[in-house]
Amino acid sequence: MENRPSYLDVNLTPEERAKDLVSRMTLEEKASQLKYDAPAVKRLGVPYYNWWNEALHGVARAGTATVFPQAIGLAAMFDDAFLGQIADIIATEGRAKYNEQTKNEDRDIYKGITFWSPNINIFRDPRWGRGHETYGEDPYLTTRLGVAFVKGLQGDGAYLKGAACAKHFAVHSGPEGERHSFNAIVSDKDLWETYLPAFEALVKEADVESVMGAYNAVGGEPCCGSKTLLKDILRDKWAFKGHVVSDCWAIRDFHTNHMVTSTAPESAALALKNGCDLNCGNTYLHMLQAYEQGLVTEEDITTSCERLMTTRIKLGMFDTTEYDTIPYELNDCKLHHEAALEAARKSVVLLKNDGVLPLNKDKLKNIAVIGPNANSRAILKANYCGTASKYITLLEGIQDAAGEDVRVFYSEGCHLYKDRVEPLAFPNDRISEAVSIARLSDVVVLCLGLDADLEGEEGDTGNSYAAGDKPDLKLPGLQQKLLEKVTEVGKPVIVLLSTGSAMAVDYADENCSAVLQTWYPGALGGQAVAQLLFGKYSPSGKLPVTFYRETDVLPDFTDYSMKNRTYRYIENEPLYPFGYGLTYGDVNLTDLKLDQDEIRAGEGLKGTVVISNESDGEIEEVIQVYVKIKGTEYEVLNHRLCDFKRVNLQKGEKKAIEIDIKSDSFKVIDNKGNKIFDGNEAIVYVGISGPDTRSQALTQKEVLTKKVLIK
Repeated sequence: MENRPSYLDVNLTPEERAKDLVSRMTLEEKASQLKYDAPAVKRLGVPYYNWWNEALHGVARAGTATVFPQAIGLAAMFDDAFLGQIADIIATEGRAKYNEQTKNEDRDIYKGITFWSPNINIFRDPRWGRGHETYGEDPYLTTRLGVAFVKGLQGDGAYLKGAACAKHFAVHSGPEGERHSFNAIVSDKDLWETYLPAFEALVKEADVESVMGAYNAVGGEPCCGSKTLLKDILRDKWAFKGHVVSDCWAIRDFHTNHMVTSTAPESAALALKNGCDLNCGNTYLHMLQAYEQGLVTEEDITTSCERLMTTRIKLGMFDTTEYDTIPYELNDCKLHHEAALEAARKSVVLLKNDGVLPLNKDKLKNIAVIGPNANSRAILKANYCGTASKYITLLEGIQDAAGEDVRVFYSEGCHLYKDRVEPLAFPNDRISEAVSIARLSDVVVLCLGLDADLEGEEGDTGNSYAAGDKPDLKLPGLQQKLLEKVTEVGKPVIVLLSTGSAMAVDYADENCSAVLQTWYPGALGGQAVAQLLFGKYSPSGKLPVTFYRETDVLPDFTDYSMKNRTYRYIENEPLYPFGYGLTYGDVNLTDLKLDQDEIRAGEGLKGTVVISNESDGEIEEVIQVYVKIKGTEYEVLNHRLCDFKRVNLQKGEKKAIEIDIKSDSFKVIDNKGNKIFDGNEAIVYVGISGPDTRSQALTQKEVLTKKVLIK
């Protein structure tokens, strides 16, 4: 009787087990495992496995699951601890579904436990359609949230609960329409200051299991075959040990769009040689041809196959794990719904309030709910989403919260982007109805914005959920006209802006009573927004992106320089700044103390600040810490986020909150991309917003400031 094979020996490391398993495969079997839809090797007990699954804000595209707010909304919470809990919930649901489906031998696409999330690209330009999949425009915020998400998704057990994937590596943020051939030109400073920090942290700190290459090229090298990115930086400089997967059908682009190779075997060889282990697409079907042509060696194929089998072993696919008993009943359960509802509440950003909010339904007889997004399920779901068992639209949430004694009128107002709702009607066919119910009401809730059909990913072979970039920052279709006509009635107007990106809404800011950014708030988003409107909870989200006043102030979309981009380099006053968001309460920050007033190379800072709740009810607020280094030419133009803490305060409560500024925050990136100590003084800002003049004017709060000498 043959001894138990080593690859089943749980006392060996996953790497040792993988090496033994792969050593038993033929060349053809090894090559076959490098595609995302990997066939079974039955004689070795290796089942068919489809690597492609998504978990951006819930388990996606595989039936019922809890649908959390879109990633940009989760970023607006400024709450890395809670995001880690959400990721753990997603992993639980992923395991629950996987356990049930494998019992039934259902191993289809989107049903595995290798999740191609999170998207940690930097949302450098508000026109980018996929920006709402990210955690916003700031490298530090993206880093902290990305690390929390990966740790939550992968767990801390003996096996990986799920395998996370940092994507899209690297320098990737549109234009969508050019992504298969676009070559991003980026300076070393911008590369290492803006585009790479989150990836580095997810590799080094979160131990992310996989990295996905981007469609575009950087410096002439397609990312999925880039020696610079995949070998020199990822493997050699950062010592990444996991596997690399291509974006879907990106390797085909080498010879069809980037034109760096001439044939499919050459493209497969370029990707594999430079460290892309797994092909989402079909170009690796040509791997044996590449081998026969002498373009790759069997050792190249073996190395990538071992990396992939290591991941499967880490996930416990050949063992009994602590996750095997997670029951299907935990998927889409009440507890997870409550977490999604809480996330939606925390994500909404109050941008303006003249005192109309919170609404007191005892003083209202009629409310008009108007707009193309009022009764839209699409805005709840965003993209890369699962199927919720229950949806509550903005209209439905308001109807439920208003109760029986308040009449809620409804009008679609206009189509989301067309000039009429009914195809045979005249243009503007719903505006008169909207104006009429506005006149009949005490207050108007106007639900405007976009959805993931208007801003999202390009439709191509790897994505049938087509959308694209925004042409500008204006409201589409007749929405601006609807906004103006309804506002001219003279009733208080509360604008609910449901988008995944910044819009130029100067008119609403100047003429409406309140403006709230709801993002794409998840399946129960309507309930969450209604709870905020009627004051059951206070809004507490903060902007993870800058809201610009107009499109004209933006650099060319294809320009990857950070000049005049994001809050760190903006040269014009924004409409709403990064980090900004109001609440219904009033807090004061006092008594800022740092543990030293001078630092040396390699040192960080710790300190405390006292926050007190001066309002009549419970409140949540986000303390934000920024830094600016003086006496160096390499500092960002404005300031940089370096710490944040979400704080819950009861009525009248006062808390001393710890501040922790890591030593890297006192470094700058020089023009060669080196992270160095330079300058002679650091200014530390602590507030409930950024230290810019626009934020302080909007919040009517000054930030606290301390100067620290750099020795």
